Amino acid sequence: MSGTVVIGAQWGDEGKGKITDYLAENAQVVVRYQGGTNAGHTVEADGKQYKLHLIPSGILYKDTLNIIGDGVAIDPAALFEEMDYLRGLGADASNLVISDRAHVVMPYHKAIDSLSERRRGSSDIGTTGKGIGPCYTDKFERSGIRVCDLLNRDVFVKKATENIELKNELIEKIYGGEPLDGDSIIEEYLSYAERIRPIAADTTYVLYKEMKKGSSILFEGAQGTLLDIDYGTYPFVTSSHPISGGVCVGAGVGPTAIDKVVGVCKAYTTRVGKGPFPTELLDGTGNLIREKGNEYGTPTGRPRRCGWLDLVIVKFASRLSGITDVAVTKLVTLAGIEKIKVCVGYELNGKVIEYFPASLEELAKCKPVFEEYDGWDGSIMNATEYADLPENAKRYLRRIEEITEARVSIVSVGPEREHTIIVR
Repeated sequence: MSGTVVIGAQWGDEGKGKITDYLAENAQVVVRYQGGTNAGHTVEADGKQYKLHLIPSGILYKDTLNIIGDGVAIDPAALFEEMDYLRGLGADASNLVISDRAHVVMPYHKAIDSLSERRRGSSDIGTTGKGIGPCYTDKFERSGIRVCDLLNRDVFVKKATENIELKNELIEKIYGGEPLDGDSIIEEYLSYAERIRPIAADTTYVLYKEMKKGSSILFEGAQGTLLDIDYGTYPFVTSSHPISGGVCVGAGVGPTAIDKVVGVCKAYTTRVGKGPFPTELLDGTGNLIREKGNEYGTPTGRPRRCGWLDLVIVKFASRLSGITDVAVTKLVTLAGIEKIKVCVGYELNGKVIEYFPASLEELAKCKPVFEEYDGWDGSIMNATEYADLPENAKRYLRRIEEITEARVSIVSVGPEREHTIIVR
């Protein structure tokens, strides 16, 4: 067998969906191992665009098994809406299995997510409001509801009744919100149970059997390294582990299942929400990159903040996840910009550092140390192999390799599958 992990090497939105879809052609299994509907992966194939949130990006290959692992927070309503959406586009979503150990997002999770953000006021985190954080909170507080609980009517009714009573007290007395109707929630979710039952399984055992068969397995992460709950720009982070270390617990496999880690990074840097951003461009160039790159969030439509490529971040991601290969996306977005900058270090308190600070207060003081490179023109989109790339673009890619100490193996010069160059 072979196991490849695809992770985001920045703040998410790097193009992991496209890279996973591309690599999935040669995989028998694709596994989503963390996150929830707060993620958004866009895949373009055969002239159609598919926007995915929960379902793995290998779903467009009808012979590929797609697994939603135990580390994912599953919103049943969103899951079935996404399955119906895919069928409407002509995609067959029947090759999907979900973990019976995965936790279920409930309506009170969404309500608390929105109310807690409102309560924070100007100190809000900037969540998507999808209830993912509160769902993970219940998971670790040991009051969560799993898929296997949902499939057992008596267990579900008991747990849901207890939780709704407690959450309503929180919603009313702490957040000043309106209580939820417990009976309607229970009725709604029991209807979901019957649709989930045929596709729920012990996915750790399914994966074990696939590994024994020698299947090629692709593990797909959501969000990015700088949104990791432990290693990201806390508290402006997600509630799970997008790094490669999250695969073992989120999919239920041992570390020996991983052979290769592909870190996906844009040719520039973007992020959504609040927090320090050393290379952010607050000028016309930043706006140009946003519009050319269509930098608006898949789950929310929020405009992304844009800046020059920050290799301090990508090197940090490479070290944390053991990145072996880098996939560089959206190289074409920079076409036509005469001079392009790359951050290779930070100046902090008069000294140049090459590490990524844990403290946001320190990060906010960091000034990027830039190198400047000559740009390239729009002909880059016509490249079908590495030799076709402009020399200035090759020089840019080589510098990424030097700083990250990982090889650039994939370069994306456009949104479609055929706009993908395999370097190695």
